[in-house]
This record gives sequence, C-alpha cells and structure tokens, in this order.
Amino acid sequence: MTGPLANITVLEMGTFITGPAAAMLLADLGANVIKIEQPGTGDPFRAFKGGLYSPHYQTYNRNKRSITLDTRVAEDLTALDKLVAEADVFIQNFRPGVSKRLNVDAERLRSINPRLIYASISGFGPEGPDRDRPAFDTVAQAASGFLRLLINPANPRVVGPAIADAMTGFYTALGVLAALNERQATGHGRLVETSMFEAMCHFNLDDFTHFFSAGQIMGPWSRPHVSQSYVFECSDGKWLALHMSSPTKFWENLAEAVGMPDMLSLPEFRDRNERIANYENVVATLAPLFKKKTRDEWCEQLTRLEVPHSPMRTSEEVAESAQAKALGLVIEDPHGPEGPFRTIRFPVSFDGERQTSVTAPPVLGADNHQIIDPLRTEPSGIP
Repeated sequence: MTGPLANITVLEMGTFITGPAAAMLLADLGANVIKIEQPGTGDPFRAFKGGLYSPHYQTYNRNKRSITLDTRVAEDLTALDKLVAEADVFIQNFRPGVSKRLNVDAERLRSINPRLIYASISGFGPEGPDRDRPAFDTVAQAASGFLRLLINPANPRVVGPAIADAMTGFYTALGVLAALNERQATGHGRLVETSMFEAMCHFNLDDFTHFFSAGQIMGPWSRPHVSQSYVFECSDGKWLALHMSSPTKFWENLAEAVGMPDMLSLPEFRDRNERIANYENVVATLAPLFKKKTRDEWCEQLTRLEVPHSPMRTSEEVAESAQAKALGLVIEDPHGPEGPFRTIRFPVSFDGERQTSVTAPPVLGADNHQIIDPLRTEPSGIP
C-alpha cells in the first residue's frame, strides 16, 4: 500500500522516544523519513542493550533511513541545509537552547525553507519556571497528575510502559499533519511545538474535567470503580479482565456464568451505584468463583453469554491469537539487519487496505552513501 504521505519528506533529529515516535507515525503513513544521527554513536537508545541496535531503538525507528551528520562541522551543516531546502518536515526533541547550538533552530532552518514544518518537542514547553528542566517519561507523568492515577498507595511502584513519551509523539504527529494540511492553502510552514507536560495534561483530560466540573480529585481506583472493571485469577494461575459498564444485561449474564442466578438481589450487586460503592465486596464475592475454572473455560463461557471480557495476554499470546492473525496485525521484514524483524502494523486502514509490509529500523548511517555522498557534490536536492 502506498501511504497517504508518500510525497512528504521528514528530517528527524530525534533521540530516545518522543521525536522518533512522531517521525515513525509519519513513516508508517508513507512519509520518506530520514533520521539524522551523531556519527559513531547515533541515537542513545541504540545502545540500551549494548551494541547499536537495541529493542528500545527498534521500537520507534522502523520505516526510516539513517544518515550521520555533525551539524557543528561546516561540511556536514552544508549537507543538512541542502536536505532542509527540499524537506517538508523537521522534527527535534532537544532541550531548549540545544537546537541553536547545533545550528538547527527553527529560525535558521525556516529561513532556508519557508515551507518547512518545524516540530519542536520539549519536556515542559518554551517558557515558564520549568522550561529548562530535564524530563523523561516518569517525570512528565508525575508532573501532569497522571502517574498518581497508576500508583497503588499500598505498594508504590512506577508501572507500565512509557506512556508520556509515546503520547507526546502522537500529539506531535497530529500537529504536523494539521500544519501540512494548512500549508496547502497558505504555502507557508509552521513552528509546531509540543511538550511532554502539555501532552500528558491533555491525555489526562478526564481527571481535570472531574476536578473542574465537580471538584473531584480522582485516584487510582476512580475509573475502575465507575466503569465496574475487574481482574480475576483463574484456577490455572492465568488472569482475565472484565469491564461490565452499566447495562444490566451484562450483569445478568455474568450471574448466569458464575452460577449465581440471584446475584443481583444481593445488596452490593443490586444496582450500579451499589456495585460502585461496594466494589471490594463485589471483588470478594467473585474472586473465589473464578478460581474454580481455567481461564480458557471461563473465556468460553463468558463469550457464549456475551459478557465483556478478555484474557490478560502476554505479547506472545496476542501475536498468536486468532484475532491478530485475522487482522494481519503482525508484519515482518525478512531481511532486517539482524535477521527477520517483526512488529505490529499501523492500526489504521484506508479503503480497506492495511499496512502489510515494513522496513526494519536502519543501522547507523545505513544511507550515507545514497543520501549524503551526492550532497557533497550536488548543489541541492534529495536523492
């Protein structure tokens, strides 16, 4: 499938997650993404497992090409300027002030190409008392109020994936797409700025809305209680999740599934408000019942009775599931630098066409010969 951004060239000078994630989303949509890295070391994420091709790096760098430039060196800066002159988008996620020291600040690059969409990602934004603070995923989650919704006070540990990093990449890509659309009418580029702090505050909109509209400070149990969501261990040690929501029919069907036809007559199960108020009692009643059968047995029964549920799967179980296979969710580049590269495809289809192929993340400087060498002699242009 030829992606809708096939005519767009993106220069990414990103490291770790936010910048690379934004560029990868554009690459998944067909953009020609050229990753510009420091000679010798490249994106620091490359070396997280030793070597220069860690799983961390691979996660956010598929469908790209890699070149190495040190823009503090005149010859390399000249090569970059030639790329910028023909590019559509430039993405960086440096702390404020670093881009200017590297000669890749927005003012300079947009003077070379007024049509350039320049995307700048920071931790806390271009102004304010936190402007110059270093920020990684957990810092942004905590600063935005989101981390508080994930932490069990009885066993306080940071959990889960790098949500703030990934979501900042999503918001940045969204801003770039809006600017590209606007450029069709105006002919001019834009400075698109995103911070991890702002992105996570917006992602945490439900928390803020409850505070602004009802004065409620949400906690880690607020949403699970209201949505009536549960996790239960089965007899084989595997887990499943329920999201019962409000329709009575789901609870009636669950009562049949667990063999308690009179369950909804019990005080703690009588209606939605009672189930929310007595969440722990509901769990205490249901948990022993789910320990009586294996997860597969429960899933078969819950599926038959249309109870909203799912096994809590590992990544391996997801990849091997019938649903993932039916949707062609796993795609592969059989010729990756370190053997076959498998990943999860972009989740959006266009006119029924899905992404069916992928290019493995490039090794450092893989495309220097094709892209950089001609720029040493050619006056302009991107090969």
